[in-house]
Amino acid sequence: MLRLGPLAAAGRLLPAGPRFGPPRPSGGRVSLSRSRPPGPVGDRGLLARQVRAAAGSAGGGRSPVLKTPKGTRDHPPAHAALRDRLLAAVVTCFKRHGAAAIDTPVLELRETLMGKYGEDTKLIYELQDQGGELLALRYDLTVPFARYLAMNKITNMKRYHVAKVYRRDNPATTRGRYREFYQCDFDIAGQFDPMIPDAECLKIVHEILSDLQLGDFLIKVNDRRILDGMFAVCGVPDSKFRTICSSVDKLDKIPWEEVRSEMVGEKGLSPEAADHIGDYVQLHGGLDLIEQLLQDPKLSQNKLAKEGLGDMKLLFEYLTLFGITGKISFDLSLARGLDYYTGVIFEAVLLQPENDHVEEPVSVGSVAGGGRYDGLVGMFDPKGRKVPCVGVSIGIERIFSILEQRVEASEEKIRTTETQVLVASAQKKLLEERLKLISELWNAGIKAEVLYKKNPKLLNQLQYCEDTGIPLVAIVGEQELKDGVVKLRVVATREEVNVRRESLVEEIRMRTSRP
Repeated sequence: MLRLGPLAAAGRLLPAGPRFGPPRPSGGRVSLSRSRPPGPVGDRGLLARQVRAAAGSAGGGRSPVLKTPKGTRDHPPAHAALRDRLLAAVVTCFKRHGAAAIDTPVLELRETLMGKYGEDTKLIYELQDQGGELLALRYDLTVPFARYLAMNKITNMKRYHVAKVYRRDNPATTRGRYREFYQCDFDIAGQFDPMIPDAECLKIVHEILSDLQLGDFLIKVNDRRILDGMFAVCGVPDSKFRTICSSVDKLDKIPWEEVRSEMVGEKGLSPEAADHIGDYVQLHGGLDLIEQLLQDPKLSQNKLAKEGLGDMKLLFEYLTLFGITGKISFDLSLARGLDYYTGVIFEAVLLQPENDHVEEPVSVGSVAGGGRYDGLVGMFDPKGRKVPCVGVSIGIERIFSILEQRVEASEEKIRTTETQVLVASAQKKLLEERLKLISELWNAGIKAEVLYKKNPKLLNQLQYCEDTGIPLVAIVGEQELKDGVVKLRVVATREEVNVRRESLVEEIRMRTSRP
């Protein structure tokens, strides 16, 4: 099992070291003239002058603004290395559960996305009409997956998808909220017996959050049918179900008094109905609460609510078999505002530890969410044929922000490369021998580097290994060449051993293999 626990305690981020090319013009196109002789120097110098001229004319003589757009950011090598390990841990779990990978375009037809996200539809990035199709950037990976199933007439599939999505949100980058960010989705499509796929999705969330060792967490579960039944018995008109659901979805961010005020003042709900909702949404628990609500005189008479509570009871029985109910809470305040959910919904949050001033742990943010959406595929099928689906999305950006903060607070370094060995020389005029040796290593699949100098000092070569975390140095010298050996140095211990050249590859593999 791949764990990222050590990453949480791993160390100081390495400096980024970006490479700056010529600044890009802020407007217009650069036309490459052929008036100068072709060649790297002539073309590059001409391009640089034209870029500067274009930038100056477009910006009134000012230098171009060098920044990323709001809600986005660059990732230096240390960040990228940390993210790769995090994504690898998540994908390993998805594969462990038998999912196959797919990919879909970052662009979708605008009509594919519209009307699927409730009040969040306004956050979709719509693109200008380019004289053809009306397009938008994908908002999530679930709607494109449903479109993919309908378009290809697929009725049974277990898939995962890791890709970037885009939202015109007000970003809070300190809390891992961006306008461009990764989602990691796992979904099960097909007609199966109730709650078995749903339970597996919750098990996956539990496995990932346990493996990453982020701290204490809680997975909240509810059911859209229970919510709709609750709204009905509380006196909410059918036409207001979705908009009131969006208000309830804010309970993890603002107190009940503010949610009630929005329901009554902005959405026209009666104060009595809002108060009845308040009695229910403050309830949370486990099987005992489910049994209690099954006996509730109002909810038990509502067909939708009774059906949802029955499935919730079955879900908890399966979760008990998985041994994870200690981290699961049936929470009637959980709503998840997306319109396409039809059944079980869930959300995982990280908890702050208890202390003397707080009676119970406090949520510090959602790190996963999902649910059942049995009607979404049918919205795209010409004949309205439904494919039941349930899935989960891991909030990789929020998790990455947490790990990043922990790394920056420690003092160790994160390796940004996987280089196993540096090929070095102790004397001058051995560049050819270094290049011959590194070619042998590359051909054998060894990850190796060499400094780009004819006669580098040995001390500089060893220092490069120290700085970048390369564990081994293969040193060629005149005597080693005569004896048919290579001196292999372990950077951490400074131990040196002579290895026969024909045995070098195996020796490097043995010394750098992970237990």
